[in-house]
Amino acid sequence: MKLLLLFVLAGLSSAQYNPNLRSGRTSMVHLFEWRWVDIAAECERYLAPNGYGGVQVSPPNENIIVSNPYRPWYERYQPISYKLCTRSGSEQQFRDMVTRCNNVGVNIYVDAVINHMCGSGGGSGTQSTCGSSYNAGTKDFPAVPYSNLDFNDSKCGTASGEIENYSDANQVRNCRLVGLLDLALEKDYVRGKIADFLNNLISIGVAGFRLDASKHMWPGDIQAILSRLNNLNTQWFASGARPFIFQEVIDLGGEAISASEYYGNGRITEFKYGAKLGNVIRKLGGERLSYLRNWGEGWGFMPNDRALVFVDNHDNQRGHGAGGASILTFFDSRFYKIGVGFMLAHPYGQTRVMSSYRWTRNFVNGKDVNDWIGPPSNSDGSTKAVTINADSSCGNDWVCEHRWRQIKNMVIFRNVVNGQALANWWDNGGNQIAFSRGNKGYIIFNNDNMDVTLSTGLPAGTYCDVISGQKEGTRCTGTQITVSSTGSARFVISSSAEDPFIAIHESAKL
Repeated sequence: MKLLLLFVLAGLSSAQYNPNLRSGRTSMVHLFEWRWVDIAAECERYLAPNGYGGVQVSPPNENIIVSNPYRPWYERYQPISYKLCTRSGSEQQFRDMVTRCNNVGVNIYVDAVINHMCGSGGGSGTQSTCGSSYNAGTKDFPAVPYSNLDFNDSKCGTASGEIENYSDANQVRNCRLVGLLDLALEKDYVRGKIADFLNNLISIGVAGFRLDASKHMWPGDIQAILSRLNNLNTQWFASGARPFIFQEVIDLGGEAISASEYYGNGRITEFKYGAKLGNVIRKLGGERLSYLRNWGEGWGFMPNDRALVFVDNHDNQRGHGAGGASILTFFDSRFYKIGVGFMLAHPYGQTRVMSSYRWTRNFVNGKDVNDWIGPPSNSDGSTKAVTINADSSCGNDWVCEHRWRQIKNMVIFRNVVNGQALANWWDNGGNQIAFSRGNKGYIIFNNDNMDVTLSTGLPAGTYCDVISGQKEGTRCTGTQITVSSTGSARFVISSSAEDPFIAIHESAKL
């Protein structure tokens, strides 16, 4: 009987590495803090037509309302209940978004906050996005319901109740993370409430979950919850399809907890990816693009089929989470486009593109004291709509990196070359590299001055560079690249170019 159970659990977990993307789509985008009505519209008008396969959405369940003096982004990570109402919208708007996105082949992945409830200093009352009552002091959350019996305080072992030593795995998993009330996930009752929450979302049609703060949960507790999850909704997904799971585990090495402990539950957010890539592109510590020849597992990253990769995320673009000053963000648009372009061209990992909002940074002693600022908001605290300008960029301080031509076209590039091996690698030993993906696509990066003729591995013909422009009808709006009968092509890229890379693929051939 025990052997049979092991086989069943292995079958369930092995399916949880699959993002269930529709055929021909390979990448997701994190539309951080977007309203549900705006995401639904974006799926239909932009994401589906341009080959995006999925959206990670901000936590959809009720959270505490924080004034700091305005509402910070991190209030979304302080649950009050599992009711589906937040400043992104109502439950009906959430359901409508999932349906509309699924109907055009764009999956929805929920950022699931299941490690904890609100902070211990959150007070009491009904200052929550659905108006549910709570009392953080007595650990009473009647809208779930949870009581003081459902939290980990008795197991923590530190005088403060907080994590005081990250070299102690028990503290990291049993104590409060920055004051957040830590749920006792070993309890069957708590596991059941969380599973009910996630299964409700599955029934609505979501395709999977980012598990926030997974490092602060025991892997076995996560597995016990995942084993209770239903298969995906067959209105949009194949019979027997399992929810995609990717766990937030920050592992840069040197701590008591390793990402490998979580491999059995699903994919892991590979934080070393963005940190190391930022070092290379910024040329920190003597790093060079040529060092990327063995990028991926050769750099000590987790196995390819376990990795969820990204250049930046909502935490580390604000200076916390992992990576420090090396992290590339939209504030450094030139470097950022190189980083995202490389990620989308390289075959390693399941890729996620970041889509942000703008805030005014204010550095004091090296720290951005405005890192708390929430999404663009109206005077009443409600989130502003994502407006679209005539040039396809976004207004109202929404950055919309996923709409940048260079990034959007590289999402399409990745779709075109999917399944093709990395080949025809070239580098100059310094900061110029190039490679193909089989015979379907070719990309070249320059972090110096460049004028080279290289073997691309592509069929002869004239191709449109999808970085400086794209193919429209029978013409290129940007640079044309001619591949000769021998498969070679000349590339000229200035070190001062805003976009110092060129990408061509079979679907951009004239």
